[in-house]
Amino acid sequence: MNRQDNVDFFICCLSKNAVFADCDVDAADLHIILEPGVIEKHEFSCGKIAVIDPEKCNRCGVCISAHRFDAISKDFVEDPLSCEGCGVCFHICPSKAIKMEVKISGEWFILKTKYGPFVHAKLGIAEENSGKLISVVRQNAQLIAKKENRDLVIIDGSPG
Repeated sequence: MNRQDNVDFFICCLSKNAVFADCDVDAADLHIILEPGVIEKHEFSCGKIAVIDPEKCNRCGVCISAHRFDAISKDFVEDPLSCEGCGVCFHICPSKAIKMEVKISGEWFILKTKYGPFVHAKLGIAEENSGKLISVVRQNAQLIAKKENRDLVIIDGSPG
């Protein structure tokens, strides 16, 4: 028996009527073994990010002085990795040049494997709110299990 035969045997024993979910959204890897095909792909948004309208901005610097993490540079460009979406700049900008937009933080998938349905997600680099994305994965796996009368949801969790 080769390695893939062992994996097939193990998964088939567990998954007679199961849905799989990989909840390690920071480093999902169950897809490597399950070799899925994508059925659905969805964006995951959580939180907001500041966006400066350069035509409305009068370059007064109030927004720059309000941030601790250099979220807005000296040339009035927002840094998406530093912006935590607090909204301080939005509220204090005298020219109303800043708006808060929904931030895409990752994506989640519903997939088909030879073992059964599979749900997993990828959180974006340096993104937070992995718990909320994990909830999306778990909820969708449970919905599929209920809809397809599957007995079990097998979850691969994050380490630790």
